[in-house]
Amino acid sequence: MAVSQSIASSPVVPLLRADELYRFFHAGDEEVVALRGVSLTAMPGEMVAVVGPSGSGKSTFLRCLAGLDEPDGGSVHVAGRRITRRPESERSALRARWVGVLQQSGNLLDHLSVRQNIAFARMFSDDPPARDIDDLLGEVGLETRADVRPSRLSGGEAARAGLAVALANDPPVVLADEPTAEVDRANEEIVIDLIRRRAAEGGSVVVVTHSSRVADACDRVVRLGDGRVVDA
Repeated sequence: MAVSQSIASSPVVPLLRADELYRFFHAGDEEVVALRGVSLTAMPGEMVAVVGPSGSGKSTFLRCLAGLDEPDGGSVHVAGRRITRRPESERSALRARWVGVLQQSGNLLDHLSVRQNIAFARMFSDDPPARDIDDLLGEVGLETRADVRPSRLSGGEAARAGLAVALANDPPVVLADEPTAEVDRANEEIVIDLIRRRAAEGGSVVVVTHSSRVADACDRVVRLGDGRVVDA
């Protein structure tokens, strides 16, 4: 599962760049500032952990990086393409091709089998990869569970199936929100290894995590506090 040749052969520039992101939420007359000028770059081959206490803005930051949420200020570029300040249809197309997202709440549709979930994710990319779905299932160790629905998977299997969906279109950038939150230690090590492999193949990975083991596996740790970078 190698990063596309056009990306791998290009000059070494960040695959992911976020500049001065701000995000505000309103609850009645109150304004909550979730992000206060957060910036980040992730280079090819780099795995970055984003850590911090609950409420520090980690998940909001990841959603802005993925184009799932629009920041109120700042910009995000993926593989040199701006994903912010675009219509949702354009953001979705860019995300389908360039960004694999593993959300904390899961990214599996329960009425579809694991194989069908991967095939569904591939429908949204204009440039589907040549890699066979069976090969991807084998890489995450689910070749014998391909036709099982998510509700019948164990926690570790569901985490690996969700990761397979995130990798369905061979994206150069992978964003994961607490990918090991509901798995045991053995499966945590498997998921870490799979995500680490994506970076080793030339991709960029950003992981929001509370796990010290996940953070230790990363090349760099960015710490958020009260919506700001407090250590990087």
